[in-house]
Amino acid sequence: MARSKTSAEWLKEHVDDIYVQKAQQDGYRTRASYKLLELDEKDQLIKPGMVILDLGAAPGGWSQVVGRKLNGNGVIIASDILSMDPIADVDFIQGDFTEQSVFDQIMDVVGGRPVDLVISDMAPNMSGMASIDQPGSMYLVELALDMARQVLKPNGQFVAKVFQGDGFDQYVKDVRESFSKVMIRKPKASRPRSREVYVVGKGFRA
Repeated sequence: MARSKTSAEWLKEHVDDIYVQKAQQDGYRTRASYKLLELDEKDQLIKPGMVILDLGAAPGGWSQVVGRKLNGNGVIIASDILSMDPIADVDFIQGDFTEQSVFDQIMDVVGGRPVDLVISDMAPNMSGMASIDQPGSMYLVELALDMARQVLKPNGQFVAKVFQGDGFDQYVKDVRESFSKVMIRKPKASRPRSREVYVVGKGFRA
């Protein structure tokens, strides 16, 4: 079947993308790895010895970054509804973390240790219709924030991808209620036309 003009343009952009090329060279599963690398460089998020929870982890680009940063000194728990190929030193739990059974599995791996950082690069399958996509994306980041509030230790940190649009300002306000410092970041690896930004919360008020 012939590709549409739009899909052909997307494919060319993807192949020509400097971050796609870098990911292939550096052994990362996705160009999204460079978003977390830049956020970490700017906000000093990942440190050896941490317990880190990666929500919506598949295909594993962010877990790879965390794994390389911790280098065996720390705990990485990743979760996604989708399957994910194994990554060294990463405990992966497949399922919907809003379901009690999956949440319990995550908590079993946490094992009572305080969680230092919750990261989320979750996004819904985009339809191209803002009236559907924006509520869906806001629902996911609200779930991520709720999870962070349940597991983070005092002064813990939170990073989540959020799409600007309806509900964005209220969401940032909600994050500010739980964290002493909140920043909005737009990493270079985020495509300029994309509405995605990253909310970084530091100093969790447990």
